[in-house]
Amino acid sequence: MYWLRRRVPADLIAVLGKREELVSLRTKDAVEARERHSKVLAEVDARWAMLRAGPKALSEREALEIAQELHAYWIERHRDEPSQQTEWRSELYVQLWLPSMPAGSSLDSVDLNVVPLFRMRELAFEGADLLLRRRGLRTDDAGRSKLAKAVGVVLQQASLALAASAQGSDILSGAFAGAFAPTRPVAPSRPQTSLSFDDAVKLWIAEKQPRERTVYEWRRVLKELAAFVGHSDAGRLTVEDLIRWKNAMLEAQRAPKTVRDAKIAPVRAVLQVAVENRKLEANPAEKITMTVKKVAAEARRDFTDAEAAIVLQAAMAEKSVVLRWVPWICAYSGARLSEACQLRREDVHQHEGIWVMRFAAEAGPLKNANSERALPVHPALIENGFLRFVEGVKAGPLFADLPPDKFGKRGGNGTKVIGRWVRKLGLTDTRLAPNHSWRHRFKTLGRRHDLRLDIVDAMTGHAAKSVGNAYGVYPMAAMLRELEKIPTLTLDAVRAA
Repeated sequence: MYWLRRRVPADLIAVLGKREELVSLRTKDAVEARERHSKVLAEVDARWAMLRAGPKALSEREALEIAQELHAYWIERHRDEPSQQTEWRSELYVQLWLPSMPAGSSLDSVDLNVVPLFRMRELAFEGADLLLRRRGLRTDDAGRSKLAKAVGVVLQQASLALAASAQGSDILSGAFAGAFAPTRPVAPSRPQTSLSFDDAVKLWIAEKQPRERTVYEWRRVLKELAAFVGHSDAGRLTVEDLIRWKNAMLEAQRAPKTVRDAKIAPVRAVLQVAVENRKLEANPAEKITMTVKKVAAEARRDFTDAEAAIVLQAAMAEKSVVLRWVPWICAYSGARLSEACQLRREDVHQHEGIWVMRFAAEAGPLKNANSERALPVHPALIENGFLRFVEGVKAGPLFADLPPDKFGKRGGNGTKVIGRWVRKLGLTDTRLAPNHSWRHRFKTLGRRHDLRLDIVDAMTGHAAKSVGNAYGVYPMAAMLRELEKIPTLTLDAVRAA
């Protein structure tokens, strides 16, 4: 793909917010690129000239002429399915600019009956801002308002034409369509950058080297977005598209935190890499913000002593080695369930006279660099026969009966198996994660029994809290000294209490 690249003059850097103009010529053919180059260069020069001229007052006539550009866009966008155009409610147009809905209103502050009007006004101002950016125009607040009202006129006319077309009228062609052509030539808009969602994801993968599971989940998010907007071109994606997607998910009762962190955040991250590599000019997801209130009922908690005793006691009666040992390993090491499930016989060994277990990348995928670590085997595990179990396993995975999932992690299936089993024990509090709550409990025990918290972080694979704590190594003897401060849970006594 050929590009026009031009350094932004010093006096326009602050206005444009960048030091270089980069515009796709949208062709891989050298001859065609040369032809388009001069045209695009002229557009850039024209925009820069208008920016240098400073804010320009707009008359109503000028605003209408500029806004006409959106008529063809709106028709083309909905031509194939005119009855599906529901964003612009033509029957409400007469109320659009009534003073009962002041500028700057938010959805929280208005009656639900005027939400469609709020959205229409929002569309009008977004269209005005888009046209100003495309033309490099700067205007005052009055000019922006005039242009927004002109955009409203054009969208109303186009929406009425679409409504008529949906009823069978051939109104999208011929004289009617021509009636809304600009009365004088308008400067061609800058060509739009084209980048498929798939190519954007590939670029993000190459740069960030994410885990396979993350790639799988984020690809799925982009597919959901593509299905919603009706295309998979990142260059065509707008802030408006993402706001509609966000609102649709919230209306479908998706948790706000899920929408923000598992939907919008992946899109923002993928598009940002494309922007940083000059494949896109802007990241529309960057402007999508959400405030998620923390709800006490949703906060994750750790196992209490009584709950831990229920699980560990039940595990002792299990014939499945996964159910027998994985909860115990998690309880006395603070390890993630996925880490415990992929332990190998060779990962449990003696070091300087101390029995240790090692969580190694060779055994399977780990969350991050801090996750690769070794820590002592707690006396409770040794007393309950864990080492005898390990010695009875041939080289390789301790839990070979647990098949890896599609990402090569035994913990994927282990989470499901143990999660269902714990719930059947009667521990149904949704704040209690059948597997991850062991890590929360281990941290609580560290504070309760006055362990050195930097060593607790080292044992659980959490990042050091300071640069100084990241220096050197934590000797196994020091880890064992702290780990032994956590007493073995006396199961019968706790359950009886």
